[in-house]
Amino acid sequence: MVWIETPSNPVMKIVDIAAIAEIVKRHGKAFMVVDNTFMSPYFQNPLLLGADIVMHSLTKYMNGHSDVLMGAAVTNREDLYKKLKETSKSIGSLPSPMDCFLCLRGLKTLHLRMERHYKNGMKIAEFLEKHPKVEKVFYPGLKSHPQHDLAKRQSRGFSGLVPFRIKGGLKEVRIFTSRIKVFTLAGSLGNVESLVDVTAVRSTMNKETRESLGITDNFIRLSVGVEDVNDLIADLDQALLGC
Repeated sequence: MVWIETPSNPVMKIVDIAAIAEIVKRHGKAFMVVDNTFMSPYFQNPLLLGADIVMHSLTKYMNGHSDVLMGAAVTNREDLYKKLKETSKSIGSLPSPMDCFLCLRGLKTLHLRMERHYKNGMKIAEFLEKHPKVEKVFYPGLKSHPQHDLAKRQSRGFSGLVPFRIKGGLKEVRIFTSRIKVFTLAGSLGNVESLVDVTAVRSTMNKETRESLGITDNFIRLSVGVEDVNDLIADLDQALLGC
């Protein structure tokens, strides 16, 4: 099995799904799994690019309201579908009716929410890229992202995940998170409400490994919600200027 996540969490690296799928298919029994949580099917369809199984954390964008713990594995291959169905049946990994209802409720507004997440995320990424207190922004929708062209080629848009590095270190990060008012400090993502996550603090990796992956002490991940973007920008601006 070849497993990829694109964009990757939390530094938003892009993997060429079609290119990897072509390599995998040369190796007989191998199959490819793509975690598509960050994009949702609204913006990216890995099955159409050659993936065999697509995974989603339904807790995130698909549900959209942070009141479900649920996941899904989706395939267009009959043989893999039968295996997944039998495994799920055998080990009892079935969601409750209420969880299914809540997720179905969220799917009704997925297209509306994703468009707003994308619109808000792009505006905030552009704002942060020009801010004097920001060192770097990691958003595939920006032309400055090293894999922007690839991201545009395999997706129809981008989500509200906007990671960035604040100038300074953990001290400045703590000041920033203490000053936010509209954003909420929380480790989840894909919610209608805007969240801030300090990945370095929650990481179980040692510092050397973490930093080799781009997760430095001054790394912050924003999950931009559907609020008025001017309110969100004003909140970020006042929090950053206080650092």
